[in-house]
Amino acid sequence: MAFHVEIAAGINHARSFNLSEEELRRTVVAPWIDRRPIELGDRKWTPAESELRILEGPELSYPELSFGNGWANAERGGEFVTRRLLDEEVQHRREGSAGPAAIVIETDSAVRTLAGLVSGERSQSVDLDAIRARLDEGDPSVAAVVLVVRRPR
Repeated sequence: MAFHVEIAAGINHARSFNLSEEELRRTVVAPWIDRRPIELGDRKWTPAESELRILEGPELSYPELSFGNGWANAERGGEFVTRRLLDEEVQHRREGSAGPAAIVIETDSAVRTLAGLVSGERSQSVDLDAIRARLDEGDPSVAAVVLVVRRPR
């Protein structure tokens, strides 16, 4: 069996045919779950602004793909498996880890400690409620939460 993918945003769309499961997971499913841009066709697609559709079905031959008939032929012989594959990826990630690491650092200077931790890294301050929501949802892209606490004086 092969996988066929369509990503669309408004009237724009791109399709890819005859992907292996490994190739599909590496180039489409994992980036989609991580909310990273996906390169398909001649552009990058942002998951937040796009719609993903994945079909599983027989490999399509060149004549079946010609004259713009590829997606219709893929739909005719395939089954939509988008939700199943995304759910499997999330479940696989949950089983592979006990969740994000939580680190508590007690320090006299929270600013100096944070500056040392993130030097050379791209960082940003985030709202605690937003982080709490991502943790509650089991967002697999969250790898660690660092809490820096000032020592009592």
